[in-house]
Amino acid sequence: MKAAVRAWAELLRVSALFTVPGDALAGAAAIGRRPGRGTALAVGASLCLYEAGMALNDWADRDEDAIDRPHRPIPSGRVTPGAALAAAGALTAAGLTLAARAGRPALTVATGLAATVWAYDLHLKHTPAGPAAMAGARALDLLLGATATVGTGTGSVGVKRPVGATGTSRAARNAGTVLPTRTARVMGPARPVRPARTTHPDVRAAVPAAALLGAHTYAVTAVSRHEAQGGSTVAPLGALAAIVALGAAAVREQHGSRDLPPVPGKDGPGDRHRPGASAPRLLLTALTAAYLRTAAEPLLHATLNPSPPLTQRAVGGGIRAMIPLQAVLAARAGAAGTGLAVMGLVPLARTLARKVSLT
Repeated sequence: MKAAVRAWAELLRVSALFTVPGDALAGAAAIGRRPGRGTALAVGASLCLYEAGMALNDWADRDEDAIDRPHRPIPSGRVTPGAALAAAGALTAAGLTLAARAGRPALTVATGLAATVWAYDLHLKHTPAGPAAMAGARALDLLLGATATVGTGTGSVGVKRPVGATGTSRAARNAGTVLPTRTARVMGPARPVRPARTTHPDVRAAVPAAALLGAHTYAVTAVSRHEAQGGSTVAPLGALAAIVALGAAAVREQHGSRDLPPVPGKDGPGDRHRPGASAPRLLLTALTAAYLRTAAEPLLHATLNPSPPLTQRAVGGGIRAMIPLQAVLAARAGAAGTGLAVMGLVPLARTLARKVSLT
């Protein structure tokens, strides 16, 4: 039993799971919302789709792994190919079901994410479009968090007025017409009721954060294509330059969204994050330093010595660096608390990575 659990943990790369929740949390922060029920559903959907991709990846690469990585669960016989494929299908269905509970827009994004994951594992992984597909999947995951957070929120703001105050009956308002009431006959003609104003934030506000996360994923995926054989200096060097540039871009605070409306039904200034709100400069600097230290150092080693072990270590560092990057994206959007909460996943990921490989 213990051996079976370990085999599935290796197949699903459970140590990488801690890099997933921050996508949805950063997406919620990017649109100025606190994490809520929709965010939790997005996290669940993301975890399922991520694990589906892991199982499908090993199923698709079973022949290649039999030569390069015979210790992997499928070529070693600890997990059958049919079981891995069935797990991928079941996890995909579970992820889409959770996304559907967050609303139709969230389901649409999750469907695109699932299609990208399956296309990458079954075909695109070994083509020049592979890194772009993986980058798109991570970007969609962050947008899923933003979309799901909006989808389960209150759609409008409005104060219900008594019938006499508006001069209309409830039936008339429901029918879209205005009928005179006793108040109207005495006080004058009735005034039409204005519809409540929608205050959903624009999900497009999360696109810049999704682009930064996608760019990081592209760089790491480009290096991962050489982790079995090694020998490439160009890939880790290019990824190192990209990581440094992303760190410089991510530390810049966001501006231009200070006029967002308050959250429906909540009037206090503390009831929502504002993407334009400045996180403490010291916090942004510290989080960015953690990101650069986690990703850049192993990439530098792989550049100087592109052996398979050092290249694999660089890929693992790039995967773990997604956590501090997500924290930076949340903090720069004004959600310092969310950023610190995401950073709390780092020791958990580090501990589990010692037992189950990230790559």
